[in-house]
Amino acid sequence: MKQTIREYLKEHTLISDGAFGTYFSTLCQGGMFPERANTEAPELVRQVHKAYLDAGAKLIRTNTFASNTKTLGCDMAAVLENVKQGFWLAKEAAGDRAFIAGDIGPITPGVYEDEEQLRKEYLALARQFVSLGADAILFETFSDTDMVLSVARELRRESDIFIWVQFSVNQLGYSNAGISAKTLLSEAAAGGDIDATGLNCGVGPGHMAQILSKLELTENVFFSALPNASYPKIIQDRIVFLENMDYFAQKLSDIRAKGISIVGGCCGTNPDYIRKVANLIEEEEKSGEMKMRRVSRTAYQKTVAGKEKSPKEASWPAAGQWFQKDKKLIAVELSPPPTAQDEKLMDAAHLLKRFNVDVITFPDSPSGRTRADSILMAAKAFRETGLCVMPHICCRDKNAIGIRSQLLGAYLSDIRNLLIVTGDPVPTMVRADIKGVFNFDSVGLMKLVKEMNKESFTEGGIHYGGAINQNRLNSEVEIGRIRKKMEQGAEFFLTQPVFTPEEAEILRRMKAETGAKILCGIMPLVSYKNACFIKNEMTGMRVTDEIVLRYQDAKTREEGEAVGISLAKEIMRITEDFADGYYYSIPFNRVYMLEEILTDLS
Repeated sequence: MKQTIREYLKEHTLISDGAFGTYFSTLCQGGMFPERANTEAPELVRQVHKAYLDAGAKLIRTNTFASNTKTLGCDMAAVLENVKQGFWLAKEAAGDRAFIAGDIGPITPGVYEDEEQLRKEYLALARQFVSLGADAILFETFSDTDMVLSVARELRRESDIFIWVQFSVNQLGYSNAGISAKTLLSEAAAGGDIDATGLNCGVGPGHMAQILSKLELTENVFFSALPNASYPKIIQDRIVFLENMDYFAQKLSDIRAKGISIVGGCCGTNPDYIRKVANLIEEEEKSGEMKMRRVSRTAYQKTVAGKEKSPKEASWPAAGQWFQKDKKLIAVELSPPPTAQDEKLMDAAHLLKRFNVDVITFPDSPSGRTRADSILMAAKAFRETGLCVMPHICCRDKNAIGIRSQLLGAYLSDIRNLLIVTGDPVPTMVRADIKGVFNFDSVGLMKLVKEMNKESFTEGGIHYGGAINQNRLNSEVEIGRIRKKMEQGAEFFLTQPVFTPEEAEILRRMKAETGAKILCGIMPLVSYKNACFIKNEMTGMRVTDEIVLRYQDAKTREEGEAVGISLAKEIMRITEDFADGYYYSIPFNRVYMLEEILTDLS
């Protein structure tokens, strides 16, 4: 294999190996984690590689898909040693008869993981493969483009190695992050830094053929398809795949006919599958049935330079843009009830019509405690009052499938505004029984909505904003997140309640550095007890001792509310110079207090 992969692909379909992990499990009876075999059972690793090479694979992937600090539970030095051993085992098996791709799988982050540390780990893994002499770097089974394309961009500046990125989608063509195959592949192809992109895992060959048949493949990169053998069943605690080698090979032939240049297998496939594929493609190439796609790196650089927004993206209607009014904006939060009794909330919503508010918002089970669904509550308030409504939607309680379903339902219910937040974690005392989902954070969810605006909501998209936590320990991190949210389409921001001049100063700087449209949070506490509770039990809010003391002499309900009104007006005065509006969160939905709070608002 003296040719480069790029040269080989000009004349041939490149046949990759099949699954390593599921095939390895049939050979290793002790239940060993596949990547640990690089150092603990190297002969088994060689055996897997050799079986695929003998079956006709012209590219094998190193046994390093999950070689990372998180999965192996070791430091980076130990991971890099594992990667080194995995590479040399593949190289020893292949010699000069096949290409070697350094395999890097997704490192599953926690919701609050340091993204820069993740990026550095991906780069360290990729650089190790470059230094070892790999023919390609393969990032596979990813659900989003942000991290992997950022890493590819930096890697491309350092090396001319063949960079290959694959994504995993479900039968409907959407990844776990809710992004469509069309968007994933087009974003990867448009970046200008990778040589090949495609799909692996997630679906069987039939569904992958259907998904790829609906896409327009560009001429600026090569495309790959590595489907699963089928859909697994669990029999006596074992995952079993249907043996369907002939069907699998024929479907890959169909996929190849659509312009796919790299084919192989993922979960459930074994050397018998690859042998069938290799024999069928060899016959087709000998007969000259299919002409190979030729890709020029120069051509795709020109494509990127001339890329324009699609007509669909450029022509979204502007309906529902309450936040574009030329005035100090007024948003008011109404907390959905924890029971089926919503009379007080609806009374408050009807009262808000008198105050000329711009939008009413509904939090999504704040603090991880069950309340009525925010979208359904907003839809009811809209039907009965006609006010502009904006439910909050968080990432805690539903996976990408559930959230997409929720968004479709919101759109069909005439909801056109959302506040997108990561969401409070589940309270500690119930975590043993109830788990947060967090498929992604607020930035990832914004990307999902942005995607649906392009693909699904073609007659007017959903407008959305994000939250700002001015009390984050590192305000530079928060500024960075504001910018990321704006890049993903956030059009406005609501802040945590502001209680001090110091918080106002932080927000003033955030406004100056990002240019974001900011509605400052205002929470007029209503009593000494309320102030003590917020100070001591609600994270992310900076209620000082001085503020609590102001309520000490408030003996009646009216006196407590008067202190809260005074406090609200003070915060409005010190933020007036930069705030685009105010976001009122009044305890116990006592929105009648707004009548006096708003008297001085210009």
